[in-house]
Amino acid sequence: MNLREILSVECIRSPMSATDKEGAIRELVDLLAQNDKINDADTLREAVWSREQTRTTGIGHGLAIPHGKCDGMKSLSMAIGKPETPMDFESMDEQPVELIVLLASPTDRTSDHIQALAQVSRMINNPTFREQIYAESDPEKIYELILEHTP
Repeated sequence: MNLREILSVECIRSPMSATDKEGAIRELVDLLAQNDKINDADTLREAVWSREQTRTTGIGHGLAIPHGKCDGMKSLSMAIGKPETPMDFESMDEQPVELIVLLASPTDRTSDHIQALAQVSRMINNPTFREQIYAESDPEKIYELILEHTP
């Protein structure tokens, strides 16, 4: 599983219009739907929001990775959003998020889902990558940065 396979530049929104956690999830799910990456936006939105309410996906270092699984999806999909200003995501480190990576996957792709979450987490733990991506606002350049740091 490689992030190159599940992300396209059309699924990167910068800046986002959302100003809160629920709005950000809605905006990124809608972005996946607009780009024909998912079949049922309502079901995915509910799955991601339900997951978020059990435990925050604001993992620290300015990153949130809301995620969910739902039936009827063909493959994993990813959308990325950069809030116009850092957003409260009730992160574990109590810091606002500067990048939101939404991961959506079929219910039967648990291994790939976990691998994608791990890849995103590893990238954000790299201080150089973190500095570069948080400074960038152009979706095309955000996409290129991710490709450069994807094994």
